[in-house]
Amino acid sequence: MNDNMVWACVALLVLVGCSKKTPVEEISVADSGIAISDSAPTYAPSDWPAWRGPTGNGVAVDQPLPTTWNNSTNLKWRSDVPGRGHSSPIVIGDAVVLATAVRADEQQMVLAYDRDDGSERWRTVVHQGGFPSQREVHNKATNANGTVASDGQRLFTVMFNSGKIIATALDLDGNQLWQREVGAFNSKFGYAPSPVLYKSLVIIAADNQGGGYLAGLDAETGELAWRTARGNASSYSSPAVGALGGRDQLLISGDDRVASYDPASGEELWSTPCLAEATCGTVVIAGDRAFASGGYPDKETVCLSPDGEKLWSNNTKLYEPSLVAANGLLFGVSDDGIATCWSADDGQRMWRKRLGGNFSSSPVVCNANVYVANLSGECFVFAADGDGLQVVATNRLGDDCYASPAVSDGELFFRVGIGAGNQRKEQLVCVAEE
Repeated sequence: MNDNMVWACVALLVLVGCSKKTPVEEISVADSGIAISDSAPTYAPSDWPAWRGPTGNGVAVDQPLPTTWNNSTNLKWRSDVPGRGHSSPIVIGDAVVLATAVRADEQQMVLAYDRDDGSERWRTVVHQGGFPSQREVHNKATNANGTVASDGQRLFTVMFNSGKIIATALDLDGNQLWQREVGAFNSKFGYAPSPVLYKSLVIIAADNQGGGYLAGLDAETGELAWRTARGNASSYSSPAVGALGGRDQLLISGDDRVASYDPASGEELWSTPCLAEATCGTVVIAGDRAFASGGYPDKETVCLSPDGEKLWSNNTKLYEPSLVAANGLLFGVSDDGIATCWSADDGQRMWRKRLGGNFSSSPVVCNANVYVANLSGECFVFAADGDGLQVVATNRLGDDCYASPAVSDGELFFRVGIGAGNQRKEQLVCVAEE
């Protein structure tokens, strides 16, 4: 999911035939005149700077990380989070950052917490007013679904507001550096993708029934470097960037395909028909393979070569949660709680077992263990092993969990819900070995 947005009931996703579709103006790097620099990020190797971590695939470096916790054991701190959001936490230095939205006040904001004690450092309202109607956002979704991204100097958040996709950059103290409209957006179920960083660009996806597009913005100024049109399907996946086949590729699923683009220019490299019209999960790049799953109305899990050749596929559907690859294996947990392990090489199914509950959160891997939380607030830890499901522990710290965890320096950070209905509130929780 945003890879992180959550949708349940998206069987309702039938495009409205009378929806007005406007052509997307494509802009090339040559037209924009913006030079793409090779600026390197300045965050620490142990930081978790964006959706699915530093490599964008949900895999953390090995580190001392707890596998069991509760309200009295391995719980470092809890902090209240205002409003509601499915934005997963990120970790930059000594700060934990996430986005949230307060519907009563029509505020979309970014908040930073001290990672040592959980105290709130600052909050910055990036939009006041301009909320979509409740008919334009899925009843399971929020107005702050995308995860913040950081290059170590700045924070980037992307929101659906006033009928448009709007990107905002903040410094690490929460001061606004720039804000730019990226393009129009027309979707019944709201906006889900998280931004991804590439060199000096912030890359944004906006698949929608009014005319989808990908866009690259200059990270320093917010100026539009390139924009590439996609189809007219509403889809919800975040893009992924990584080295594949000896070159950098920008991959995204949805619109009945997985497509690859040059992340520096937005030029399409290849497109492979597969999956479904609507997807939520983020493509996983592991070695010389790309893996993806989805969606609605069709269902498929695929493995693709660096040039888009379909190497293997099956009819398993993971809609909201993204896949994760480790130790030559591919792991996935479906929305309805079934965990599956495949051989990444040939797609052979190694095992398939029910965990229990329903899932929106995407798994992470650390120390050869998979961590994944369900919508009842249970976090399962199981071995990243092909010899059957081996559950290490089952832990609970909240009544629900939509967002995916962050991992940094032996600590886990979860965004959880406490209570239900009008009494529900959200908290940011830090888990660490005592």
